[in-house]
Amino acid sequence: MRSHYCAELNEMNVGEEVELVGWVNSHRDHGGVIFIDLRDRTGLIQIVADPADSVEAHKVAEQVKDEYVIKVKGKVRLRGEGLENPKLKTGKIEVVAETLEIENTCEVLPFQIGDKSVNEELRLKYRYLDLRDPDNLETFILRSKVTKAIRDYFDKVGFIDVETPILTKSTPEGARDYLVPSRVHPGKFYALPQSPQLFKQILMVAGFDKYYQIAKCFRDEDLRADRQPEFTQVDVEMSFVTQDNVINTIEGMIKEAFAVAGIDVNLPIERITYNEAMEKYGSDKPDLRYDLAMVDVIDEFVDSNNEIFSNIAKDKVKNRFKALKVPGGDNFYSRKKLKELENFVRKFGAAGLAYIQVKEEGLKGPILKFMSEKSLNSLINKLKPEVGDIIFFGAGDKKTVLDYMGRLRAKIAKEMNLYNEKDYKFVWVVDFPMFEKDENGNPTPLHHPFTMPNMETWDEENFENIKSVAYDLVLNGYEIGGGSIRIHKEEIQKKVFKLLGINEIEAREKFGFLLDALKFGAPPHGGFALGLDRVIMLMRHTDNIRDVIAFPKTQKAQCLLTEAPSEVETSQLKELHIRINKPRND
Repeated sequence: MRSHYCAELNEMNVGEEVELVGWVNSHRDHGGVIFIDLRDRTGLIQIVADPADSVEAHKVAEQVKDEYVIKVKGKVRLRGEGLENPKLKTGKIEVVAETLEIENTCEVLPFQIGDKSVNEELRLKYRYLDLRDPDNLETFILRSKVTKAIRDYFDKVGFIDVETPILTKSTPEGARDYLVPSRVHPGKFYALPQSPQLFKQILMVAGFDKYYQIAKCFRDEDLRADRQPEFTQVDVEMSFVTQDNVINTIEGMIKEAFAVAGIDVNLPIERITYNEAMEKYGSDKPDLRYDLAMVDVIDEFVDSNNEIFSNIAKDKVKNRFKALKVPGGDNFYSRKKLKELENFVRKFGAAGLAYIQVKEEGLKGPILKFMSEKSLNSLINKLKPEVGDIIFFGAGDKKTVLDYMGRLRAKIAKEMNLYNEKDYKFVWVVDFPMFEKDENGNPTPLHHPFTMPNMETWDEENFENIKSVAYDLVLNGYEIGGGSIRIHKEEIQKKVFKLLGINEIEAREKFGFLLDALKFGAPPHGGFALGLDRVIMLMRHTDNIRDVIAFPKTQKAQCLLTEAPSEVETSQLKELHIRINKPRND
């Protein structure tokens, strides 16, 4: 139907007869001559329907409306002097229509293509119109190119692309499973995979050595702007490797994938420990585009005349006393804004927000009266504040303080524009704890139970001190991927299960196939999973993951286009031996 794509044409095509197809982006009548901006996947070109050139083409052009689908045959010519459009790739040329056909009409649009102010729910309902926005199209062209670069990289370095099952066994991996009832086996269910974790480990036992897959994963969890119930991850596993081997391989992939988006990634990527990330930045996914590192000042408050402060400072294991120096912060934050910051941290467990303002006439702040001269001098030597700075303090329970001070750090950086939105700062976070306490004080895996513990740190009585051989890749405050060296010996896997309260019968029932595989010469192995959707989200400078998924779900896990999830026929439920018991809306 066409000889060229619209934006492929240029001055070299002047005089050629071409056939083009696409959508009417806009149309206008200037003194009886109709101008149409024709749009296809590549961009726009101007079509001229002049009755002096073709009466028939002009008659059809008079009927055209925005978003009609048309076919045009005509000659390419240079635009008149002074009529060029430097904003268009094809702005120096136009096509004079000889014939013009309407392939399809278009109803009145529910919104204008490309209007960013339109309610997101309306855009998702008419996703086929929303995706016509050239900006959205550019997102998916980039996604396609990045995916190809990733595949090319892994092929080049000797990986095998293997597809793993979508219908699999329900295993505890942190989030709820999406369950699929079996018609053939009444009362039994498949689960959609939260990740290909166990299958890729079994491929290593099978001797595949290097595996990768661009995999669909499913998690029935509460949704956020950067989460979806179904998502895509670049899944990787390697045999006979150390943590360094895996990290080096992933860095190579990251460099090539980001190069597609015109982003140069400097290697090697910086590494910091989990403990350093938490103590300095209050997060295990720190944004390092800006400094604002927290400083430990617990020693400066041991001799405080404030009993609350001194009691906090006496227990350095359970408690923290942190200072956050903000250069120029005193000039930026008014009393009203400081109150807003205090209200902000209170939402996350802070009792208040103490601060010291650094002014020309000296230091100012209520907290000063609780410090000895010696402690204040020590504080000044540590922080080296300058006039115009402000120092914020957080004190109390370790977990609470690190959390709200980390959030405060991020909020201040955003409000003060301390970083360039288009900068990219990667960091590896390593040496994670193997376990953390759940709400009942019992151990739960920080990553997953198949992660290799650092056996030198194994201490069942103090399980929070056990380290894992795990590593996360963080970009601009987002965890974009994570991995670990895996357990490849059955006795270690059983040891981990036992600590987690999974007895041998339960372990056999849920993970028997894995435990059996580990008995048959399982090699040392490790891997990584990269969140592809999140990576594209960051490349495109959006904070909404739905922007980079062609047909996303809402935050209520609904597809507004297809109206999924939906009710099904009673006969279908009967075949599956399922009865619906809806919750009462009291």
